[in-house]
Amino acid sequence: MARTSKILLAHGSGGRLSHDLVAREFLPPWANPILDQLNDSAVFALSKDGGGPRLAFTTDSYVVKPLFFKGGDIGRLAVCGTVDDLAMVGATPLYLSASFVIEEGLPLATMRTVVQSMRQAAAEAGVQIVTGDTKVVESGAADGLFVNTAGLGLLPPGVEIGGDRARLGDAVILSGSIGDHGIAVLSQREGLEFEAPVASDVAPLNGLVAAMLAASPRIHVLRDPTRGGLATSLNEIAQQSGVGIEIDERKIPLKDGVWAACEMLGFDPLYVANEGKLVAVVASEDAETVLAAMRSTRYGEEAAIIGEVVAEPAGKVLMKTGIGGTRIVHMLVGEMLPRIC
Repeated sequence: MARTSKILLAHGSGGRLSHDLVAREFLPPWANPILDQLNDSAVFALSKDGGGPRLAFTTDSYVVKPLFFKGGDIGRLAVCGTVDDLAMVGATPLYLSASFVIEEGLPLATMRTVVQSMRQAAAEAGVQIVTGDTKVVESGAADGLFVNTAGLGLLPPGVEIGGDRARLGDAVILSGSIGDHGIAVLSQREGLEFEAPVASDVAPLNGLVAAMLAASPRIHVLRDPTRGGLATSLNEIAQQSGVGIEIDERKIPLKDGVWAACEMLGFDPLYVANEGKLVAVVASEDAETVLAAMRSTRYGEEAAIIGEVVAEPAGKVLMKTGIGGTRIVHMLVGEMLPRIC
């Protein structure tokens, strides 16, 4: 897509335009060694000499429409999304902030339901919401409610996880079926009904990550494939690590309802958003051990090894298709499912 002098909805898709926006408009004026890592959370030591405890810090904003959907709502989404970003660098999430941009006229009952949902999600994840803020804007300016959360977590000693750490021969593991969240939100928004029901997968993944780390210290990369889907996350890893990634279409878990919806609507499930899944790059010799640990948890029961890290083509993702061919899987370009997280 050609460059534009204005922000488009596609700049918020999590795909190529989102990455270009960050690279061109935000990284140059803010560049520093922590930000430049471009992981799901910033990791830093408390002391200037790099010693002592290491913290993880992240922030995100949620603008989903509708506010409530099958399997979740904007409140659960906000808490779980921030918890998961901390978990993706191996941190133990501890504390969250919550800020609300509330549209004039929003029913108080709606606000209370969202707040209670956030309380329940925080309890499930084992975190506390310790600070926050509210702002009210005029009618028509906020789709009812926008939520921003930030999170702080503690990294265990020796844990080194990042998008640039994938190594040749590593196994690529997916924690479960893809596309559930994006299709659930879209169907709720558009009033679509499918023979096989589809619910969002929104969930806190810190317990799953803790089980994985207990099984092996050689987990090199973790990423939650939210906006832009699995395809975009794998491309990010390949580019950051300077490696190729090869996956097998037949090994990727996909629910019947999501497959049917994508077939009907012309979507590729590789690009549909998820909010309760992770992709892990793990040393090959530990892959089966980590897979077993994942399958023993609530949010990793459907985990599968879907591919491996290869040398070529560096920075690219290849997929063996169900009919025996191979195709390049690009990062999402443009807008596919707007406002899904």
